[in-house]
Amino acid sequence: MTEPSKVIHVRNVGHEISENDLLSLVQPFGAVTKLVMLRAKNQALIQMHDVASAVNALQFYTNVQPSVRGRNVYIQFSSHQELTTMDQNSQARKGGDQDSEPNRILLVTIHHLLYPITVEVLHQVFSPHGFVEKIVTFQKSAGSQALIQYQTRQSAVQARNALQGRNIYDGCCQLDIQFSNLSELQVNYNNERSRDFTNPSLPSEQKGRSSQPGYGDAGGMYALQPPGVAFSQMGSAGAIAAAFGGNLPPGISGTNDRCTLLVSNLNPDKIDEDKLFNLFSLYGNIVRIKLLRNKPDHALIEMGDGFQSELAVHFLKGAMLFGKPLEVNFSKFPNINSAPDTHDYSGSNLNRFNRNAVKNYRYCCSPTKMIHISTLPQDITEEEIVTHLEEHGTIVNNKLFDVNGKKQALILFENEEQATEALVCKHASSIDRSIIRISFSQLQNI
Repeated sequence: MTEPSKVIHVRNVGHEISENDLLSLVQPFGAVTKLVMLRAKNQALIQMHDVASAVNALQFYTNVQPSVRGRNVYIQFSSHQELTTMDQNSQARKGGDQDSEPNRILLVTIHHLLYPITVEVLHQVFSPHGFVEKIVTFQKSAGSQALIQYQTRQSAVQARNALQGRNIYDGCCQLDIQFSNLSELQVNYNNERSRDFTNPSLPSEQKGRSSQPGYGDAGGMYALQPPGVAFSQMGSAGAIAAAFGGNLPPGISGTNDRCTLLVSNLNPDKIDEDKLFNLFSLYGNIVRIKLLRNKPDHALIEMGDGFQSELAVHFLKGAMLFGKPLEVNFSKFPNINSAPDTHDYSGSNLNRFNRNAVKNYRYCCSPTKMIHISTLPQDITEEEIVTHLEEHGTIVNNKLFDVNGKKQALILFENEEQATEALVCKHASSIDRSIIRISFSQLQNI
């Protein structure tokens, strides 16, 4: 056992957990003097005002499992008796790219990612604070990250002071900015993942390569996996690791090999194959769906792989649809055979995981009251969207907005069941010749 210390070490700190969440965990036991988030390790160090406060906190959590935002965290005394500036710098990230001293290169981590963040978006956010020379984006265990190189150190300091903790979009895409210890970024290609603004003549991609080589930063390798790579190309393990940072949602093993699901307790008067596709395609690609004619409240759904079917079971078991709680289990059948009464979706361009598999895995969640709508007509109004959806429930709030010049919307229903009905009935429906796409949003309010 580590001897008592006023520094508490916290493990399993997911990207969704903020500093304020951790403070609320320990502040009932005494004042907090320092807090360091070790994002790359999913850990944190919290220094209490005195040893007695830390002892009280650990004694309390010996009998009560501490949980933050539905995630169990694990606490113990740190081997540090005191957090010094040196401790914070050396502990914070493998490779030492936490603040050592101000530098013209910033390491930016983006939390609560609701929309894709491209080089263009980052340039718009950071260029008002000085001339941005280079940007490199990548995925790492801490989440979606970028390295941004300014022409001067003063510009980088100004940007960090102005933008640290801010959201790129309302309520999401929060910036966590540290100084990198790199002296120069090496950019090989000008595309949506990297850009050298001092050398516009760089090629967009090396011929025959599907991704850039790893980018080395102080001993750590950042794999630059391009968005839009099909799940089958990048492989199951790669997509899962990139999406969840090695920490799968609680209760998901990632090792299931059963692809076919048995869904029961359906409302046979209102359900059909396309509505089931609209719901289950949130968690993976759909191969085939078959409604069981001898059991009209049952259906078989074959997912693209075992991990996708495991996500569907985890997030949809018990979800309310058309007045009934869904029962979702693994089927004894390994797959669904082609037949006249079987709907085949293997070639559907509505399967969401043919592109941006990592992004779609990251957005997986149980049904919520809020839906997100994209690919809307440019001249659409909020009233037209409400009219299109209001038959499915009470709309409490709505918001129409632009993302990179494209219209999107958030619609908040009174409850999850109404939002689920709107999604299964109106995903892939048409508004003014535009086929809209609907998913659940994890935002709590608009």
